[in-house]
Amino acid sequence: MRASEFLNYKNWVVVGDVLNSSKFAYKILEELKINEFNVSGVNPSAKEEGVFNSLSDVPYKIEILDLCINPYKGIKIMQEASRLKIDKILIQPGAQSPEILTFCQENGIEAIEGCALVELSKR
Repeated sequence: MRASEFLNYKNWVVVGDVLNSSKFAYKILEELKINEFNVSGVNPSAKEEGVFNSLSDVPYKIEILDLCINPYKGIKIMQEASRLKIDKILIQPGAQSPEILTFCQENGIEAIEGCALVELSKR
């Protein structure tokens, strides 16, 4: 599967600094909303309203997880994703690590390195 094929799924979550307008996680979240995806933001460190602290707080079945967080925190997110049976992950540049890629491979998670903004711009 290619990153562009992930756009065939409507239920997304973006994990990262989704409330900071200068960060890519925020930009990706907003662009997905503009393109009428069902999308929520997750930031394990956030205390503000409007963002979830964990994947299990999201009130719908997540089809695509867009990982836009440093790899140290990302591996913990991947462990939760595996428990929740989320099996498609788009890993943004800078969020990848050998540990995350190995974890995905060992747990049947389809992990694609790419950029949601680039794929959306091709539509």
